[in-house]
Amino acid sequence: MPWRPRPDGLEVRVRVTPRGGRDAIDGVDVLSDGKRVLKVRVRAVPEDGAANEGVRRLLAKALKVPASAVSLEAGATARLKTFLILGDAGLLAAQLAALTGQD
Repeated sequence: MPWRPRPDGLEVRVRVTPRGGRDAIDGVDVLSDGKRVLKVRVRAVPEDGAANEGVRRLLAKALKVPASAVSLEAGATARLKTFLILGDAGLLAAQLAALTGQD
């Protein structure tokens, strides 16, 4: 899975497509190195952190948590990013699995 539990929440590996035409979670993808990532597209452009903010807000809305519970951990200027979502890791993982059809 592209997410793993942590004591304070859930860590999620994301592959972002900025200027994607809409804000959406497009499922799970496997990279060439075999790692799984959550595919996300946002309308925002990759300038001044706008795309990162778009992904942060999209994840918060999809998982029904406050935007303040989602933070960028790594990859601020890369397409591959790691986000931390604070909360019950089991519940958050179940929600992401349902959203992406990974039940």
